Amino acid sequence: MISKIGVAVAFFMCFDLCISEIYVLDDEVGLGRVFDGIGGLSGGGATSRLLVDYAEPYRSQILDYLFKPQFGASLHILKVEIGGDAQTTDGTEPSHMHYESDTNFFRGYEWWLMKEAKKRNPNITLIGLPWAFPGWVGRGKNWPYEFPDITASYVVSWVVGAKQYHDLDIDYVGIWNERSFDSNYIKVLRNTLDKIGLTGVGIIAADGNWDVSKDMDVDPYLKDAVEVIGAHYPGTTTIAEALKSQKTLWSSEDYSTFNDPVGGGCWARILNQNYVNGHMTATISWNLVASYYEDLPFGRDGLMTAEEPWSGNYVVESPIWITAHTTQFSQPGWTYLKTVGHLTHGGSYVALTDSEGNLTVVIETMTHDHSVCIRPPLPAFSVTPQNVSFKLNGSFASIRELQLWQSKFDFKRQKHVFFKKLSPIKISNGSFSLSLDVDEVYTLTTINTGQKGSYPDPPPSAPFPKIYKDDFNIANPPFSEAPYFADQTGVFEYNMNLTDPGPHVFTLRQVVTQMPVTWTMDADQTISVIGDYNWQNLTVTCDVFMESVKTGGVFIAARVDKGGQDVRGAKGVFFWVFADGSYKVTNDLVGSTVLAKGLSGTGAYSWYTLSLTVQGQYATGMVNGEQLWKNDVVLGQNNGWAAIGTNSFELAQFDNFVIEVK
Repeated sequence: MISKIGVAVAFFMCFDLCISEIYVLDDEVGLGRVFDGIGGLSGGGATSRLLVDYAEPYRSQILDYLFKPQFGASLHILKVEIGGDAQTTDGTEPSHMHYESDTNFFRGYEWWLMKEAKKRNPNITLIGLPWAFPGWVGRGKNWPYEFPDITASYVVSWVVGAKQYHDLDIDYVGIWNERSFDSNYIKVLRNTLDKIGLTGVGIIAADGNWDVSKDMDVDPYLKDAVEVIGAHYPGTTTIAEALKSQKTLWSSEDYSTFNDPVGGGCWARILNQNYVNGHMTATISWNLVASYYEDLPFGRDGLMTAEEPWSGNYVVESPIWITAHTTQFSQPGWTYLKTVGHLTHGGSYVALTDSEGNLTVVIETMTHDHSVCIRPPLPAFSVTPQNVSFKLNGSFASIRELQLWQSKFDFKRQKHVFFKKLSPIKISNGSFSLSLDVDEVYTLTTINTGQKGSYPDPPPSAPFPKIYKDDFNIANPPFSEAPYFADQTGVFEYNMNLTDPGPHVFTLRQVVTQMPVTWTMDADQTISVIGDYNWQNLTVTCDVFMESVKTGGVFIAARVDKGGQDVRGAKGVFFWVFADGSYKVTNDLVGSTVLAKGLSGTGAYSWYTLSLTVQGQYATGMVNGEQLWKNDVVLGQNNGWAAIGTNSFELAQFDNFVIEVK
């Protein structure tokens, strides 16, 4: 027998949940803004660096999960870094013009990536944005706007080269990532594009906050020059001046969050609420794919993870399937309805339609603690289970059935379900109802072509090989980077040695000779890391060739503990030799903690074989088989990557690189 008190409690517990809130979807009241798509950002710090080193079929499988329509994330937009030879978060990307008289449109991997994306989705939108610039652009100043004509010509040459050498049409270019904008430069860039007939290439500004819209409000020429106002990590909101401009508004970089389920929840919330709250019609994830060493800054902040090309292992993370809820059922050119918004008991919904009358509705009920992004801070809010009903009006009133897809985050049992196709939902009298739990994403759509694509499981995860060798003997390398090397300052490229090569015909060469116009704090030394961050005891061997008599110096290293934008503070065991015939051993990249020093007999324009062995708290080093110091060097750093590098921005070559881990 149920008591009267029990009945009363049950009634009050049910009251909010059992009564459906009604939301109207109607196109007759007018339409909202045009949808421009969902995208990913490759670069902004060499974030796709390891992807190119995957063997087939795994590399193509990863690309399919990212770009193939009706398969995985099915991205609409690919944004890439216009390489500037400088550190830009997790590494450097090479410029197409190291020097003013130098042009090469085959450096790096962004050209390849754009072509692979275009191969899968011919309609994908392509965007280029500089983070840094080669030093010559600034004419010795760390500022790209001092000579706007030079900077604009440099950026436009990248756009022209993309078409001329790779048949890639770039749709948009940006200014200078997350740095001060210059109104005059933006107008010069627009004029430079227009002069050579690139009137269809739009300018996105300013890839920082919304402040450029304030200047556009009082400068009609600036307003005409900018096609899209792009902000980074806007917290789903805009400002009045941006809305007043009537310009297209994008979250041109967002997410930047560890790709565990909370990261998936962050992505689910902002994909909807960037439009609901901020009228942003595109959202671009930094980064596209976490394909860089995880112990670099912002490890695993991609839509999926592909950080082990040596094993072939990759992981399709939750953001891939959260993306699919929107991208597989709507396309750029669709239009948001005006009737979108927040759910009464937390969460949000958006609805989009196309010219053929299709309808796609995306609902999210992510709770606060399960949808926190790395930035900006997330204000408190609550979400509770709720019943909802949607009324279809206007041209949607005749719809009789909607396909239904669900993702359900289960943080208690860690049994998450992503992008599951459920039975279609029937429409009765123009209405349908749903019972929504917390931490869910639903797509309801007239589109019936969705697919949760899959491949056989990739190989299991495995550590970096304990014995690794590279003689760089590739006559026509597919990429300018040697496998697994991750440049952190400077650029190390495959090189054909045409001047008295001897046995060293093909080498790896550091080619940047001037401090770039930087985005973050580059080191004064160049360095490229490789291997396993957990390495402790190992021997690193490499042939080296210095090309500078006065400042020449190179190193091999072990236990290097920092990279990315923290590279200046890297500690480890660095074995240096110099063109003046000396050597030193330091515990840091900048060389402030000298552990040993003496004569090495080394000079410029000759090859030497260096060998560094670290064991426990001691190290030994040799040049051409001759030991320079004994085990009397006490080390400070316990683990880290192996590395090669130079004493300054100078030309130097490396060959016959070997790692043996004990």
